[in-house]
Amino acid sequence: MAITESLERGRAACTEHAWDDAYQFLSDADGARSLEAADLERLGVAAYLTGRDEAAVADLERAYQAYLGQGGIERAVRCAFWLGITLLLRGQHARGGGWLGRAQRLVEERLPGSVEQGYLMIPAGLQALEADPASAYETFDKLVAIANEFDDADLTALSRLGLGQALVAMGEAARGVAMLDEAMLCVTAGEVSPIAAGIVYCAVILACRDTFDLGRAQEWTAALSEWCSKQQGLRPYRGQCLVHRSEIMQLHGQWEDAMAEIRRACEHLAAQPGNPVMGMAQYQQAEILRLRGKYADAELAYREAAAYGHNVHPGLALLRLAQGHVQDAHAAIRRVASDAAERPVERAKILAAYVRIALAAGDTNGAKQAAEDLQEIAARFDSQYLQAMAGSVRGTVMVSEGDYTSACTTLRAAWLAWQEVEAPYEGARLRVIMARAYHALGDHDTAEMELDAAAHVFEQLGAAPDLREIAEVSRRSTAQAPGGLSAREIEVLRLVATGATNRGIANTLVISEKTVSRHISNILTKLGLSSRTAAAAFAYDNDLA
Repeated sequence: MAITESLERGRAACTEHAWDDAYQFLSDADGARSLEAADLERLGVAAYLTGRDEAAVADLERAYQAYLGQGGIERAVRCAFWLGITLLLRGQHARGGGWLGRAQRLVEERLPGSVEQGYLMIPAGLQALEADPASAYETFDKLVAIANEFDDADLTALSRLGLGQALVAMGEAARGVAMLDEAMLCVTAGEVSPIAAGIVYCAVILACRDTFDLGRAQEWTAALSEWCSKQQGLRPYRGQCLVHRSEIMQLHGQWEDAMAEIRRACEHLAAQPGNPVMGMAQYQQAEILRLRGKYADAELAYREAAAYGHNVHPGLALLRLAQGHVQDAHAAIRRVASDAAERPVERAKILAAYVRIALAAGDTNGAKQAAEDLQEIAARFDSQYLQAMAGSVRGTVMVSEGDYTSACTTLRAAWLAWQEVEAPYEGARLRVIMARAYHALGDHDTAEMELDAAAHVFEQLGAAPDLREIAEVSRRSTAQAPGGLSAREIEVLRLVATGATNRGIANTLVISEKTVSRHISNILTKLGLSSRTAAAAFAYDNDLA
């Protein structure tokens, strides 16, 4: 293909947002002759958007030099700004700071009062977010005015993003989230450049996480996914953003997708030695492995997270609990829970784990105090997720104290909240606790229905440890039944005695065929029988048919 044709097709691909094609065509043209500054910038953007970060940095550096050589100071500053921001996001603070400093010097010398000067106020605003959010708010408020003056779409989105982050940090979550929505609307409406879009989305997801607004995070994730699907080869998400996306997928029961997303994050971060976000990614990977019962692999992932300086609790403490090392788990979670400096989102998870571990260790007072602390955090946020979490631990403590009737009411309300949040695993775990309470009250039929519903979710997710817990709950509560059968197993046995198939039994009891097979296997094992025919005979002999 002629050089001119490659160049023209590369430019057209950029216009059409076909980023893989753009990169290939522009690379071909670049290999044949040196590209002009604007085409080098296009090549750098296409490289970044398709995940070729090192190539993107090299191409944008060349574009900067080319613009500078031809007197295009404004575009040179823009290249230097995006180089600085993207390098900072990769954890390369020295290089990123160097490029931002170079851009600042050019603006002061050649472009005072320009829109580029507004862009270079963004790093100072971001730096002030944690230490002095009021100061950050003032900075971003000025940026909104500059963006309006120059009608600059990227600066409009980034300045509104900064305002929203500052308001959230100042405790004004409602106002802050409204401003974040405006920033995201700029993205999904196609008003901003793709690089800016990825930065805005990742920051919004993090803010939603810190305000426990997981419904909003899910809504914007879906909207941005649709936007991304229209752009060939687009990879707008980077390490930390991929981790938070994985957390959202895990919460909504998409464990396979969550694991795939976290593996993408680890692959991306592997090219950035020493980036602390790798610790966050390894911790998230360990959490999914732990929930699936892959304890050895989870242990390795927690150790990797620790090597990067990431806090490995409450996950590691819950792993120790699952392994039967209750006192080790209790000592670890007690130490971590005493750290008042934890951010609310992390502290809430620690307190929920504390309740579970403390009850296993016989520390009822500690569990009650942790439940009260979690309730206080929930009261500070308008979050159904937190209300569900707080109700879950409160009901669990009631069960441990023998207040079964009140516990059932509290747990049912928490379960409904988990349903609203669309968190199937958390809801299923609550059903197991409710089943314990129902069994204690003598309502074995309802208890077994709760266990069946929970088992169906756990089977779909591959939550092997929770399936084992269900079997244990059933065994403990049904020793007095004929052959030690549970109420649900007796229902299944009665239907087996009628000659019903597994599918027929599943339809009658409104459970899955896999759950029916599990019940029949348990029945045969408990009764010491080898066939359905023998089980049917047992049913008739014991007046169960």
